[in-house]
Amino acid sequence: MPRTIVVDDDRTIREMVSRSLEKIDVEVKAVSSSEELLSVIGDYRPDVVLLDIMLPGTSGLDVFKQIRQVDRRLPVVFITSSSDSEMAIEAMQLGAFDYLAKPLDLPRLNTLVEKAIETQRLMNTPIALPLGDSKPKNGDQFVGRSPRMLDVFKSIGRVASENVNVLIRGESGTGKELVARAIYQHSLRNTECFMAVNCAALTDTLLESELFGHEKGAFTGAERQRIGRFEQCNGGTIFLDEVGDMSQLTQGKVLRLLQEQKFERVGGNKTIETDVRIIAATNRDLEEMVKQGTFRQDLFYRLNGMTINLPPLRERGDDVALLVEHYLVNACHEMGRTEMEGVSSEALRMLVNYKWPGNVRELQSVIRHSLLNCTGPVIVPSCLPAELQNQTAEPAVATSTETAEETPRVESNGTSPLQADLSSFVNDRLTGGSTDLYSETVEMMEKYLFTRVLKETGGNQTRAAEILGITRGKIRDRIAQFNISVDKTINIDE
Repeated sequence: MPRTIVVDDDRTIREMVSRSLEKIDVEVKAVSSSEELLSVIGDYRPDVVLLDIMLPGTSGLDVFKQIRQVDRRLPVVFITSSSDSEMAIEAMQLGAFDYLAKPLDLPRLNTLVEKAIETQRLMNTPIALPLGDSKPKNGDQFVGRSPRMLDVFKSIGRVASENVNVLIRGESGTGKELVARAIYQHSLRNTECFMAVNCAALTDTLLESELFGHEKGAFTGAERQRIGRFEQCNGGTIFLDEVGDMSQLTQGKVLRLLQEQKFERVGGNKTIETDVRIIAATNRDLEEMVKQGTFRQDLFYRLNGMTINLPPLRERGDDVALLVEHYLVNACHEMGRTEMEGVSSEALRMLVNYKWPGNVRELQSVIRHSLLNCTGPVIVPSCLPAELQNQTAEPAVATSTETAEETPRVESNGTSPLQADLSSFVNDRLTGGSTDLYSETVEMMEKYLFTRVLKETGGNQTRAAEILGITRGKIRDRIAQFNISVDKTINIDE
């Protein structure tokens, strides 16, 4: 049975919390002082501590720091009658699991304690992705060893030293500028300048001025002459990101530059010669744009000296785990989170299974978000953003409030082969060319296990939690995730 210690000098609070938590099968030890807490915490080994922030003779914040020295993975929930926002902010900065104000909302307290217990359990299971002594790497790094990414690396190697234009294609956030920089760094022009221009971020007039420069008085606001990127980048490499967003006029001028390496500034008539290599990138269907007449066919052919197609993150298989480790190491270093140990197996499985519509850029954001949410040394599912936690959740057909008198029927509406022989399942997935077999197998086994135990208990979630050694909150999560319906049936004896 999970254990908790409640620390409060108010006897009424201690008794009220104890009665509430006993209803969800949590063993409670109530103490009235910090000295008593620190004397029993080592032997009692609680799963969560409920700590009054205003204790006689001391601050709960100071006590929290002492608890951290005993067990930095132990979730601590502060409870207080104070309305001081500064205290709440400081508590969360120190790493508190959560903060509750009096008068206590007991149903919310119960839910929070269940969540904290589950988080503590996950933090104490073997870490799926340990950080070890990993150090952040300097500069932009390519991370990946999936077949699709190996093809990208090989393409970069083939084209980098050749003086040809390159078109990089891929969804937003896949790392197109990183590919462009890698080509530049391995090219014969790597001692000259590299400049990047986002064609979608500027209006037509500003983009034309940015690329080709302008003369004084060329347009309203042109108070002095400006040297454009093509002129500045003479001898070097220019990266045109989102090239599909250029206007027809700008496309025509870029085409001439590609053909002749000559151009005129906006508002000028002097022809300027330059020598630049162009690397372009887009997430748009240029062939379809050519058919519609919105992108010049001759420019498309000129840019497309060689095409490198970047795969979306969802098609990169095991690269997700490598990228999680890479960006987590960097984020820990930047944010000073030296105590971080890694990512739990369930959190890693959710990260790997996520579809990543924003690709690598979204993954970077999720890692930083998760690190900010993490109150212990291990990232667990509750630290992840809501979109990842809810990615596979589907509403159950019905949910019963389990009691000893009910005789529910449990059935699975999923498509996974719950009772299939494990060997057959693995063989089928291997034949089908699976690239995510570990997660698929674990999910199949978990779904079968939860369905089988719920059938055994007649749908009684409390009893199922006892058998599985987990919390009722975890049972509810899996019922939703695997779309297990728990329908009541009433038998009437004649």
